[in-house]
Parts: sequence; C-alpha cells; structure tokens
Amino acid sequence: MFFSSFGQSVPDRKRSILLARLPGHRFRVGDPAAGRVEYSAASKTIPEEYPNAMTNPAMTPTPVQRFLSLDVLRGITICFMIMVNNSGGRGAWAQMHHAEWNGLTATDLVFPTFLFVVGASIVFAIEARLARGAARKEIAWHTVRRAVILYLLGIVVNSFPFFHLDHMRFYGVLQRIAVCYLVIALFYLWDKRVWTKVAMLGVVLLGYWVLVQWVPVPGAGMPGRDIPFLDKNMNIVAWTDRLLMPYHLYEDSPLHNMRDPEGLLSDIPALGTTLLGLLAALWMRGPKSIKEKTLGLAAGAVACLGTGYFWSIWFPLNKKMWTSSFVLTAAGWSLVALTLSFWLVEQQGWGNSSKKKWLYPWLVFGSNAITAYMVSELLPEGLGNIHYMVNGLRTSVMRQIHDAIVYSIPDIGWGCFAYSLAVAATCFIPVWIMYRKKIFLKV
Repeated sequence: MFFSSFGQSVPDRKRSILLARLPGHRFRVGDPAAGRVEYSAASKTIPEEYPNAMTNPAMTPTPVQRFLSLDVLRGITICFMIMVNNSGGRGAWAQMHHAEWNGLTATDLVFPTFLFVVGASIVFAIEARLARGAARKEIAWHTVRRAVILYLLGIVVNSFPFFHLDHMRFYGVLQRIAVCYLVIALFYLWDKRVWTKVAMLGVVLLGYWVLVQWVPVPGAGMPGRDIPFLDKNMNIVAWTDRLLMPYHLYEDSPLHNMRDPEGLLSDIPALGTTLLGLLAALWMRGPKSIKEKTLGLAAGAVACLGTGYFWSIWFPLNKKMWTSSFVLTAAGWSLVALTLSFWLVEQQGWGNSSKKKWLYPWLVFGSNAITAYMVSELLPEGLGNIHYMVNGLRTSVMRQIHDAIVYSIPDIGWGCFAYSLAVAATCFIPVWIMYRKKIFLKV
C-alpha cells in the first residue's frame, strides 16, 4: 500500500519489504501519497524510486525536488501522536487530551497535521510519477487501489483484537485519510491549477458551515433556534451518522449509537485540511527563493490562524465536528511548524550540516511510521490483555508497567508524561534498528 513511513533522509542502498500492515488504533495515520527519496537542501533535485511510498529511496534518474523539512515535520508529528495516544490516563496534562467539545488543545492538532502532510505529499508523489513517465490513468487506478486498501485496513484496526460484528466501526482515522487522499489526489491529477484548489477550499468550508448551521435537524429543529448550535447530539452530522451507521459509531459505549468524530459529513471540511497542505506544497515547489518561500509559509500561517480564530466567534473550534474554523486554525498551526522546520532545514542548512544530527530522531520515526504506530498500539493492547492476579486483584502486564512509571513520580502530570515518553522510546527502538539495517516497510 503506502506510507511505509512518514519520511526521512535515507541512505542510497535500501531494502523494501512488502507487508500488508495493520496500523494501530485511534490516530493510526499515514501519508498515502508521500514518496521517499534521499533528501538534502531544498535546492537539490533527486530521483525517486517509489514516489508513493514514503520510505523508499531514490534509484531512478528522474530529478524530483523534495524537502527534508517536510519529513522532519512528519516525524515530530508521529512521535507526538504516539505520546498522546498513550498519555497515561486522566492525570495527564490537559494538552495531552482532546478538548471535550468546543475548544482546542495540542492533541487536537495531531490528526489535522497528518492530513495536512498527506495533502502536501500528494503533489510530490504525483509529480514524481509523472516525471518517470507514468500515465495518468495508471496513477489514478493506483490511487484508488491504495485508498480502498487503506479504508479496509481502517476497519481492521478499529476492530482489533476481538472483531465484534455488532458494533464494528466503519468510520475512523484511516478511513478519513483514505477518503481525503482519494478525492484530493484525483482532483490534483485531473486539474493542477491553483485557483481551482482555492475555489474548492472555499466551497467545502463555507458549504459545511451552511450545512451545520442552517439545515434543520430532522425531529429536532433549526440549530440556534430550536436546539443549541453545535449541540453534541442534536446536530446534522451526528443525525446523519446515526441514520447510516446505527450502533456502529465511536462514542456512547456500549451502544455506540450517538456520534462519531470521523463521521461522514465531517469528511467534507477534512478535504479542506488536505487541500491546504496541497497548496503549501505547490508554494514550496514554486520558483521563489528559499527565503521567499519561508516568508510565504509564515504569511500563510498568519492568514489561516487569523481567519480561523476570527471565524470561531460564530463557528466554534471543534475537532470532533471538524468545523471550518478548526480547519483553518489547525492548518495555521501546521504551517507554523512547517515554517520553522523549513527555515531551519532548508534556509539555515541544517539538512546539509553537522546540525543534521538533531533531526535524526524525527527522521528515524518518519522512516517506518506505520511500524512505530503498530508497536505503540498493538503492544500495549496485547500486554493489556495478559491478565493475572496480584493480592487478590485482577490486573494486567500493561497496567503494572503503567502504574510503576506513573506513580513513581510524585506529580501525576509528570508521571503520565514520563509514561508517554517511555512508550515513545519503546516504539523508537524497532524503527531505529530497521533504520540502521536499511529496512523500510511498505505495502
């Protein structure tokens, strides 16, 4: 399939392993579009062997410009994703949890950052394949196949390890990635003009606002008049999901019949997140100087943050409904991170200097991202299902590890943070070994 990793600088000699992977739970995301290459500074052009698999090296003579800074952002996001998925429990700091409903935390930025990177990677991947002589029809079918596989893997991930049919979840993070990747990649393949992407962005964000605020909820009434605007349960998004997928939604355990943060209608604004990443990549590939590109990314960050926070006065920030203001605000923070990474790696030359050693952990994490996430979710899940008795109480291996770390530190917040770091460090070990052995998994 794709995204055997989320990207990094890799040596010339590589081994790629074909593996149908089972990503983890919750934030298991990858970038179906990103190609893997040997990176250095932004001005360097490089060939790419597998333009749609992030871990694979450059081995053909086709020159394709790529940016190490994008891989650094990807690796940092992966590491943070592991940590927030294993935050240590309710005692963790507020920024290590999602906002309960309206609002925004650092954790809420993780998934949209992945989608942002997916959008950016679509540009580089498709351009690389076209430069190598691939036909558009071939690329289109390749995109469809990968999206289908990703969607099916998402169902497997949601159902692991028990696969109960009664409440099997058909929405999910990987499913949303599949939808956004499929739609935006095919759109870019069909039409590369910038203005059409901007127009689509406006349509999905404004259209979603109209849909949520001015379309009556059947049986409940008009939002803001008959029912509260953005009510948790009485909104058109949750109503649609209950209609289409009754008892197969993420929230309201054990019935699973209330709402889903990756529901059908909220895929609409998620397309906007992916489009913003794609637009950022088009700017990065443009003819401007490195300094001008850095300033352009910074200007985009300011514009998105300003517009998003201003819009949130009327359309609150809400990750679970993926509101249009949330799309712009989250993309703004993604652009802040990308601007900083771009400035350090491309403009200041960290990608081609002794300072590159500071990028090493993020490049390792990015090189086999799906493997890291499989470990971060499947290992705790597996250990959590190994039960035994201690002093007459039923416990598990994972519970004992968690308690040993968290409660060894007097401050519960720091204890939970130490636990999340321990999980991230554990996940780093296998991907570091694979990186050293030049093994980069892909499907």
